Amino acid sequence: MGATIVHADVLDARLDLDGSQLAGAKISSVARRGKHIVIGMADRGDLVIHLRMSGRLRLTRSEREGKYTRLLLHLDSGDCVYFINPRRLGTATHYPKGFLADLGVEPLSPDFTIECLADLAGKSQSPVKTFLLDQRKIAGIGNIYASEALWRSGISPAKTANALSREEIARLHKDLISVLNDAIDGQGTTIGNSVSDYRPGVGEQGEFQNHLSVYGRESEPCERCGTIVVRMKQSGRSTYYCSECQS
Repeated sequence: MGATIVHADVLDARLDLDGSQLAGAKISSVARRGKHIVIGMADRGDLVIHLRMSGRLRLTRSEREGKYTRLLLHLDSGDCVYFINPRRLGTATHYPKGFLADLGVEPLSPDFTIECLADLAGKSQSPVKTFLLDQRKIAGIGNIYASEALWRSGISPAKTANALSREEIARLHKDLISVLNDAIDGQGTTIGNSVSDYRPGVGEQGEFQNHLSVYGRESEPCERCGTIVVRMKQSGRSTYYCSECQS
């Protein structure tokens, strides 16, 4: 924060971004909203980065990351911020009037109470796994962490959200928070070793993949009851669960 963007090189036509609009902008804040990194530029609005599966922001890059660099922010400090985006799924968008996305409650905020979750779930007829991924309701829960939280809570991902009991809501509330905090402590989840797999801003890879209980463990025994973990598709996403201890 406090640095000025001298100029920006947009290297990917897929990015909805005019680099000239960033030149001379001073970085006044860096925050997160849901899965979005919001770089505040005072009266110049916000630069919003969504990393998606493989994107990362780095102050240094390896030789093999060079061809995957989609945006460079040259700062007056002499640093350069690299947006490395191997699968080209990540986005970088300038909002001149500020970022006003239709996003729900933050799951790690004081506003995310048991009562809040009960109210949101009670209005949804979607399967609870699909409900948890709806960023308009709860902002920031991804596919991996939804599967893991539901396993910890012993709740079937196919159960309708508005059919959850008060006890299940309380367990799910606690386990959503614990999974997210555990993943943050582990600096995220890196599945695979290629340049296209997730890397945190520091270090070589995340660490939480070593603590996954069901995600990616199809055909392996459930570590709680020994039943074989199964996979199904929900809204185009893979869901991993134990049919025995998640009911």
